[in-house]
Amino acid sequence: MINTMIIDGLAFALPMFIMAIGGIFSEKSGITNLAIEGLQGFGAFFGGLAAVLIMQVSGINSNVPYYVSFLAAILGGMLYAMVHVWLCIKFKANQVISGVVVNILAMALTSFLTKRINESVFSQKSNKFVLETSMRFTVPGLSKIPVLGAVFTNVYPFEVMIVIIAVVTWYVMYRTPYGMHLRACGDNPHAADAAGIDVDRVRTIAVVLSGGLSAVGGMSYAYSISANFSPDIYLGFGYLAIAALIFGNWSILPTLGACLLFGFARSAGQAIIQKLGMPSTYNDVVRILPYVLTLFLLIFFGKNNRAPRALGEIYDKGKR
Repeated sequence: MINTMIIDGLAFALPMFIMAIGGIFSEKSGITNLAIEGLQGFGAFFGGLAAVLIMQVSGINSNVPYYVSFLAAILGGMLYAMVHVWLCIKFKANQVISGVVVNILAMALTSFLTKRINESVFSQKSNKFVLETSMRFTVPGLSKIPVLGAVFTNVYPFEVMIVIIAVVTWYVMYRTPYGMHLRACGDNPHAADAAGIDVDRVRTIAVVLSGGLSAVGGMSYAYSISANFSPDIYLGFGYLAIAALIFGNWSILPTLGACLLFGFARSAGQAIIQKLGMPSTYNDVVRILPYVLTLFLLIFFGKNNRAPRALGEIYDKGKR
């Protein structure tokens, strides 16, 4: 039971973690990003479409569609993030409203496009792109370690990918000049501008990166939870990632802890239901556990959060 909790918890927590890192990059630059839900969904749409086209048009039956789908998802997420960039940076729109608009547009647009593409290209009336079940692997030797061996058992390839990306993004955030400029723009953009930093450029890159990282999370959920892309991909995981980064105080490692907490809460609930032999209808109760936990954590620990000082503020160079 414990092994199952760890395996399922990691499969749920790590995609959320990579989406949360995307949110951290955006918000550390000063751009509030409530659009993570839409970015992960739109990215998964691109990735799902790429995988289906490769499988059905070219007849390739290998791991190629799997990895190409992630590349396509990243590209789609980054392109769609430009909507948030244009609204918030170019047109200086309210960042919260922009995020909500991006989410709603993604849900409607991907649903419409999926149906139309299925009808016109694949001659099917469906609102989903059916994907092959993701392969999984077990690390010999390490998987035999009591309890901790579950970390190396039935691992999705995207989990390894996410860990590697997380290490790279941590290095970029805390060990590179761009990371320093990013944090400066989120705390005092006018001082950063006076020091010769192009605030709009730094923020644009940060939001675009958040789109790509969110898409990785969305594609991961498409392969692990549903084995397809459909409007059901919008289950609130993006909002949960936002809660995780807030609870993690906009820092990468504490945010990982928050995501693991949410992931294990979900997997523990599912394991308990299966252990007690309860009806499958109780799975709906399990799905709300991370959100209930989020509410309690934010109530008791939210007052200790220290958001970037210029977060959500519209940057106007003329008001220096």
